[in-house]
Amino acid sequence: MIIWVNGPFGGGKSSVAAEMLTRIPHTTLYDPEEVGFMLRNLLPGREANFQDLAPWPPLVAATAIELISYTRGPLIAPMSLLREDYATEIFTILGAHDTTVQHVVLHADHDTLIRRIQQDRTHSEATRTFRLSKLDDYQHAYRTWLADTAHVIDTSYLTVRETADLVATLLAPSPSSRPK
Repeated sequence: MIIWVNGPFGGGKSSVAAEMLTRIPHTTLYDPEEVGFMLRNLLPGREANFQDLAPWPPLVAATAIELISYTRGPLIAPMSLLREDYATEIFTILGAHDTTVQHVVLHADHDTLIRRIQQDRTHSEATRTFRLSKLDDYQHAYRTWLADTAHVIDTSYLTVRETADLVATLLAPSPSSRPK
């Protein structure tokens, strides 16, 4: 299984994913951005956004499949994935390899996102500016496909711990589905 933690740039995905590692046994943190960094090094000057490189979606899926096979446990992948076609490609490849995808979107209202990004001093001003510039892209993706295809958790008034608890609860088997 892979738990894809999606949402806006600067929306807390990495913090929640790190917190989830303590709640879901035998999980491994898998950052698909690392695949993008590798491609950027191998293919310099090709695309400003590594997600737009044709090898990125299938390599993200292939890497996840190999990691799950090696670790024998679920992966937690914190990554903004705002293009539906890329998500479909990645999730379809994973499904074809019997890998369950739990797609979770950490959503917050627009004003909350702006405030969080502006107050985040762990990243540079350039990173904060980039994240703010991508809010419209996130809002568009949320309205057109994310809200309809993922488990949405509104984090507007939640802490990182509370959000991680909700994600873990969402993914836990219900009492009626547990073996007796």
